[in-house]
Amino acid sequence: MENIYLGRQPILDRDGNLNAYEVLYSQREKADSYAHNDFRSAMVISTILNKLGTNEILGERRAFVKIGEKFLLNDIVFTIPEQFFIFSLLEDVPMSERVVERLQQLRAKGFILALDEIMLDADTMQKYKEVWSELSYVKVNMHAPFINNHEIKGIIEQIEAKGIVVVGTKIEDEEKHEFARNLGCGLFQGYFFAEPKIFESKQYDPTQANILRLYRLLMEDTNIDEITAEFEKNHAITLQLLRYINSGIFHFQKKIASIHHVLVLMGRTPLAQWLMFMIYAKAVAKGGEVSPLVLMVENRTELMCLILKKLKPDAGSNMLGQAYFVGVLSLLDTIFGRKIEDILEEMHVDDMVKDALLYEKGLLGEIYVLVKDIEQFHTDKVALFEKKYNLQGAILDDLVLESMKQVTLFEDATKL
Repeated sequence: MENIYLGRQPILDRDGNLNAYEVLYSQREKADSYAHNDFRSAMVISTILNKLGTNEILGERRAFVKIGEKFLLNDIVFTIPEQFFIFSLLEDVPMSERVVERLQQLRAKGFILALDEIMLDADTMQKYKEVWSELSYVKVNMHAPFINNHEIKGIIEQIEAKGIVVVGTKIEDEEKHEFARNLGCGLFQGYFFAEPKIFESKQYDPTQANILRLYRLLMEDTNIDEITAEFEKNHAITLQLLRYINSGIFHFQKKIASIHHVLVLMGRTPLAQWLMFMIYAKAVAKGGEVSPLVLMVENRTELMCLILKKLKPDAGSNMLGQAYFVGVLSLLDTIFGRKIEDILEEMHVDDMVKDALLYEKGLLGEIYVLVKDIEQFHTDKVALFEKKYNLQGAILDDLVLESMKQVTLFEDATKL
């Protein structure tokens, strides 16, 4: 795992559900190049996923993996487990007789194939004429210059008529998402779902307001009897909490039967953290699916705490709790449709957390910026952080992989 950056970006369907991932990887010395040594890069990804367990990293989903001509034509490609990956061919792979034959062989063996961010024009349609029947996906960069050509929608319709799903990539806001939908894309890659839509007059719905009230009581050291009474006024929240506490995730000797008992055994901070996730879950839940936004928050909280512990092994529970809350509060503006500074003003948030979220100040602010750079695969900025804190070798890679594993476990537990 030396000298490799690894990232995982979500791919969503038209209903906003998580459909697949793309695994991103690059060598530090060639951080933006897949064309150089693509064979080694692809093999490193395969090794990482299999070493840690593909189910733990991907869950029930497949991962798009970029591949070049060298890797494609090497027979070792047949050793990759076809049920976990979608091979996404780089645009510079020539459609030679050997390549066409290899794509046909892979498809016959059950591999799923895609084209990676190709140009869409008449020449492209001609270039791939012999392999359209072998392909399942075509990825298209929504920021590419050709995307505004008036003929693009018709070309996408031609591709989809062949039974191929078009994936719009580089989608970072709702405007681009709507543009891609109107073009006919069936899948969407990017973090547009985390982009807040700010409405100055928007109010919390009653459930959200109740959860925030409970959160404030917990964090303000309110008397336990007063907190218990407030919980008992909110029957739906109380029932969900009791179901959660008795689910098997915790290992108390006796079943929990009262909120007072929960507060004593669970503690204020873990209970407050659970309430924050309740806000996300209630705001975005649909059809029993775990929202990508919830998984993104879980990933942020995991990475915030993992990185802090690596930088400060002696960090106490208080600072780790602050790191957790930076992650969990970071997307509340998306949930509430209000500016994050306005939300934090109504909550009992200490200055370290507020400075990290609003001004990216202090160690927690630096870690918060790093987590966002990891999400966006800004490898040059990640490298600067590594250099500043002397994080040698694969330290950050290991933390990123561990966070992926924990998010998958979290999603599995949430579905129970």
